[in-house]
Formats: sequence, structure tokens, C-alpha cells
Amino acid sequence: MINAYLSDGSTMRLSPEEPLAAFPEGIVWLDLIGPGPKEESHVEQLLGVDIPTRDELKDIEPSSRLYLEQGAIYMTASLVWRADSHDPQLTDVGFILSGDRLVTVRYADPKSFNLFIAALGRVPEDACNGPTLLAHLLETIADRTAEILETAIARLDRLSSDIFRDRETRRPPKFLEGKLAEIAESHRLVGKVRDSLGSLSRLITFLLNTPAIQSDENVRNLCATVGRDVTTLSEHAGFVAGNISFLLDASLGLINVEQNAIIKIFSIASVVFLPPTLVASIYGMNFQFMPELNWSHGYPLALVAMLVSAVVPFFFFRWKGWL
Repeated sequence: MINAYLSDGSTMRLSPEEPLAAFPEGIVWLDLIGPGPKEESHVEQLLGVDIPTRDELKDIEPSSRLYLEQGAIYMTASLVWRADSHDPQLTDVGFILSGDRLVTVRYADPKSFNLFIAALGRVPEDACNGPTLLAHLLETIADRTAEILETAIARLDRLSSDIFRDRETRRPPKFLEGKLAEIAESHRLVGKVRDSLGSLSRLITFLLNTPAIQSDENVRNLCATVGRDVTTLSEHAGFVAGNISFLLDASLGLINVEQNAIIKIFSIASVVFLPPTLVASIYGMNFQFMPELNWSHGYPLALVAMLVSAVVPFFFFRWKGWL
């Protein structure tokens, strides 16, 4: 699908089935969503630039992601996709700046693009060109990334409250084990965000050194601002990742503490019942000469002895502070 956006804010859709003799006037942005070979060839004929395929967008080499070719600027960034789900992903998006026209190639639908399209009408028509749109699009992507980080931080705050609640209200170890899955989800999301910010930082650094951006002071200043925002977000994402590691270590430690407390109860119970067991074992022996067997009160005295032998260790442990 090829969506074309004009400088006056209107939208049109181009189709390879309806070939055009020349590139339509007024189009400043072509957004290719999941393009097939026919659509790629159609845009290449209209603009005279090469459109990277899906496999080419996946290349991780910097020389394959950021380069100049035939006067056009080719850039690829990894953006966070499906951040609101339990399985966030990274999707590679291609940005091509050819003169005053911007071309984007994507095979997913990151929320930042929808936000940018919704606010596209705010860009003044006299300043609506490819470099300006690219700078504002990168700004929207950075803002969306910041929003994702804020969501992750809010989730971590809830996790922290659940994990470090008072001992009287905290649930058993199985509850803490269930929180490990949520910590893993947060770790995965923040990891994707850090990868995305890294690619955006490299893209903006490369973009700032291109003639098309250096010749426009407003665009250059906006890109520099976005670059500083991305750097700040990267540092913040590193801080959030550190908090996630702390929560993971704390959860594992609390699970060990709770399990040790359970084992401690069983250990104390076995020690408390050991003396009564000893008394019962003595009087369960089949010796011929045991005076207590002939006593009229031998049975209740044996029960009292077992009870006393259990109570004395219990209070001794309490006195020592072991319970």
C-alpha cells in the first residue's frame, strides 16, 4: 500500500495498477506499508531512487543502514512495535530523503506513525517538505518512545509495591514467583526500547552531517533537539534497566527468605517433637524389667513427660529468639 501526503495536508493513494506519466505535484511524503515488488518498482520509476526490500532493511551493518546514493539519503531505524502487548517487537523502518520528498518503507504499524499522521495538518504548508517532515516524524518517534518508558516505569512501580509489601500482607512464595514473569516482560520491553534508541541515535548523528539538513537551520536545530532527547532517553532507559535488575534480585532473595522460613518451621517442629519421640521410644521397648510398667500412674506420667519434653525446647527457642 502506498499512501501519498501532499503539502496542503490532503492524502491520496497510489496504485501500481494505475501508472502515472509523471510524479504528482505537491506530494512531500510517500509512506509504503508492506510494499510488494510491484509497488516498489512503481515508486522507483516515479522517484528514480532505489527502494530497499524487507531483507535489506534487516541488515545490521551501519554501511547498509546509513548511506548516500545518487543524491538520496538512506536510513534505517529499529522502532518498538506492539509495546502495549505482552510481546513487544522491533520493526525495521526505512527512511529515504530524496530532495524535498520523504519516503518511508515499513512492514509494521508503529503507533508513532499514526500519531504523526494525525498531527500532520499542524505543519505549515509553506514549510511542509521532506526534511521538515522527517525531523517532525523523528520527534514523534522519540515522544512515543518516552511514553513507552513511562508506561514501563509505572508497571515497575506497581511491581515494587507488590513485592515489598508488609510481611503480614505479603502472599506466599508462589505469588512472588508469579511476579518474575512480569519482571521478565518489563525487562524485554526496556531492552527493545534501548535497542531502538541506539539505532535512532546513530540515525540522527548521521542525518545531522548530511548537506540536506545542514542547509536548513530550523530542521538542523530540530534534529539536534531530538538527538539530545534520544540521548537523555537512553540514559533513562539504562536507569530503568538497573531498577529491573534490582527487582529481579530482590524477588529471588525474598523467595529464598520465604522458603527458608517454611523450612525453618519444619526444622523446629521436628526438634520440638524429638524429645517426646525419645520418651515414647523408651517406653516402647520390650524389656522385662521396667519398673514404670507396673506403676498405676505410669501411663499418665509418660504422657506428662512427653508433653514437658516438647514444651521446654519450644520456650527455650523462644527465649533464644530463634522463633
